[in-house]
Amino acid sequence: MSEYNKYDVIIIGCGAAGMMAGITLADKGYKVIILEKNDKAGKKLFITGKGRCNLTNNCDDEQLFANIVTNPKFMYSAITNFNSGDTMEFFQELGLNLKTERGGRVFPASDHSSDVISVLTTKLKRLGVGVRYNSEVCDILVEDSDLGRKVTGITVKENEKTFDISCENVVVATGGLGYPRTGSTGDGIKWARELGLSVTEPKPALVPLEVAGVNCEELMGLSLKNIEVSFWTTVKGKQKIVYKEFGEMLFTHFGVSGPVILSASSHLHKYDGQNIELLIDLKPALSEKQLDDRVVRDFSENINKQFRNAIDSLLPRKLIPVIIERSGIDPYKKVNEITRQEREHFVHCIKKFNLTITQYRGFDEAIITQGGLSVKELNPKSMEVKKIKGLRYIGEVVDCDALTGGYNLQLAWSMAKILN
Repeated sequence: MSEYNKYDVIIIGCGAAGMMAGITLADKGYKVIILEKNDKAGKKLFITGKGRCNLTNNCDDEQLFANIVTNPKFMYSAITNFNSGDTMEFFQELGLNLKTERGGRVFPASDHSSDVISVLTTKLKRLGVGVRYNSEVCDILVEDSDLGRKVTGITVKENEKTFDISCENVVVATGGLGYPRTGSTGDGIKWARELGLSVTEPKPALVPLEVAGVNCEELMGLSLKNIEVSFWTTVKGKQKIVYKEFGEMLFTHFGVSGPVILSASSHLHKYDGQNIELLIDLKPALSEKQLDDRVVRDFSENINKQFRNAIDSLLPRKLIPVIIERSGIDPYKKVNEITRQEREHFVHCIKKFNLTITQYRGFDEAIITQGGLSVKELNPKSMEVKKIKGLRYIGEVVDCDALTGGYNLQLAWSMAKILN
């Protein structure tokens, strides 16, 4: 396949990181080809942000670093070289109109992720970057010499035929393991292991959680806003909060999801193997004393009503039977017969609605992968593997991840832009 051998750089993967890498390197004068095993570019990018593509966050660098969960220091050179402001300017120069929504989330003004993919592929075409679809890379070829290890090419499978391509520069942008139906099947991680590189065990992140302690089907579909979650576990023999956040969440048929839960999942892996309790404060704006005063007022206004009919204004309808059961108060008891002790326990159940985390959902539902090629293997100023000349890793395949809000795509853009 001699037609491939004319390229200076082969990029594996035509997702967010791969496309930006192609543009970056072609702009620097390299002849570049991107090999993609899918039949189109940006399959995962297409579904990002529920199909709207939250492509970055309109924030300063300090906030950006604060939202990187794993290895933020590694990203210092890449982000200072190309931050979220640079990303917005880059896409606007490509002709993509942008808008900023709540929390600094930046979207294409059209709300179509396909427009993001379109401007990137159009730019690649203008720069003369070849993109070869249905081209599956099977192996990275590395040669040992007196001067150390270096890339010599790759092995590719196309139309049931397998062949080698010679090339001295390979960029791995294959993604992690999240949403494997988009082609993210961990190829880059497998190659890293085969090459003897250090890999942090991949785990699903920004992923829903399964819980015990409640009949989830009873609460399925219930969305809670303006709540506070706190996650507790035992640290050095003492119960300690390991993550806390205010916002929105959702009950599902298996457990819990929604923004605060997804963010929490990325922080909890360091406590794998330990029992983790989730406490939901359903009324975080009120102290227990203030909430008790509110309940007293509600009871006085419904003095002859049964307990089950006197708290409609306090809680979502689906939650009422569950809270009543937890309170231990007879639902048919008149509110004027409820004791102070019973009432205070009811308030406590609202302020500390507890669930036990049993496990994470799988990679099929994970927005991103936590883990991947260890950042210790990479030069943060070029993304080149220190031990193998000509081999670079970028994007989700690297052990660096962030919270929701456009931050993970920013990591991909920044890593790709620092390539040289």
